[in-house]
Amino acid sequence: MFITNAYAQSPFGGIDTGNLTSFLPIVLMFVVLYFLMIRPQMKRQKEQKSMMEALAKGDEVVTAGGVLGKISKVTDAYVTLEIAAGTEIVVQKNAVTLLLPKGTLKSV
Repeated sequence: MFITNAYAQSPFGGIDTGNLTSFLPIVLMFVVLYFLMIRPQMKRQKEQKSMMEALAKGDEVVTAGGVLGKISKVTDAYVTLEIAAGTEIVVQKNAVTLLLPKGTLKSV
């Protein structure tokens, strides 16, 4: 029935708060990591997905390889691009990285 000096001197009745506060910087690092890296990446992925779902015939796009073209046909997984008069290529939808404003290809 003896109380050790460590428990007798602790203001929290024997709970060692030194271990709990040592995890606080790690928790704060994860919170900062979430708001600076993970959340913006999820937002970009959501915007990319909505852009790919909204692709339609006549849209002007840029592919991941840097090819500029006008969409002439859209299927579930593929897009047919007209890159020059009478020249068409088929690319995967996820290869489309940027949707250009109408009339951009004429100015290029």
